[in-house]
Amino acid sequence: MAQAKLAALLLCAALTLGGCHSMSWRSVPIDASRTGVVPATASNVDEAMGTMQDGIYTAPNGRVFDCGSVPAMAGAILKVQLQMADLKQFVCRTSRAMNKNYPESELSNFIVDRLMATAEEATGRKVDIGITNFGGIRVDLPEGDIVMDDIVSMLPFKNYVSFVALSGEDVRILFEAMARKRMQVIGGARVVVNGKELKSLEVGGEPVDPARTYGVATVDFLLDGGDSVYVARNAKELIITDILMRDAVLPYAIELGRKGETLEYHTDGRVVVEGDPFVK
Repeated sequence: MAQAKLAALLLCAALTLGGCHSMSWRSVPIDASRTGVVPATASNVDEAMGTMQDGIYTAPNGRVFDCGSVPAMAGAILKVQLQMADLKQFVCRTSRAMNKNYPESELSNFIVDRLMATAEEATGRKVDIGITNFGGIRVDLPEGDIVMDDIVSMLPFKNYVSFVALSGEDVRILFEAMARKRMQVIGGARVVVNGKELKSLEVGGEPVDPARTYGVATVDFLLDGGDSVYVARNAKELIITDILMRDAVLPYAIELGRKGETLEYHTDGRVVVEGDPFVK
């Protein structure tokens, strides 16, 4: 609350001092070029974010701010770092940035494949397909050290790992509905979409059998209409676990870090979208 009030007061002051002066805006890359500030871990706050002393802020690159809004905002941010110590704990390393790209990417494939493995282990059911939503992945993973805050920020929502049993016929209907709107993050399947038409759908390397029952791992947000996806429609079985989506990823990443291994993943052509304006 105190930080929110401070931010509001600073905004009001800026507007008041602005008066009738004209203002212009320009984009500045967030690349540490102005102050040297970079994301901090639990043990390097001073080196990564700078220091405050007697109301004067000294940035990591040595630049000193003794007036204006910078010291006030820097002080507020530095003050809460102790409360965020748990979120600054090291998890693992990446060899390169992992970005959320449509229709598939290393990051989205990694997340949905972890979802499938977690759902299978938690429920004891065989999982054939994984479906989650691109909108649930909020930020990319940077290159280098990954801390807890990166994972929590990437998967911030209280979405719970779920299992749904569907007939092959209903699986096809589900994928046809996604194709008409926009494909989501999928695992265990290979899909070709042209425009808004589902051209082909394979699960486990085989065409979908309408008479077979398939196990689908997903999140509870998508069970009944989240992002216009209805995974649980006509479900033969439904299990909602108490495992958050982020906790389908964290143990695996932490174990990689413990063993000194690097988090890397792959694309495999599981989703091909032809003639889609979202595909760059």
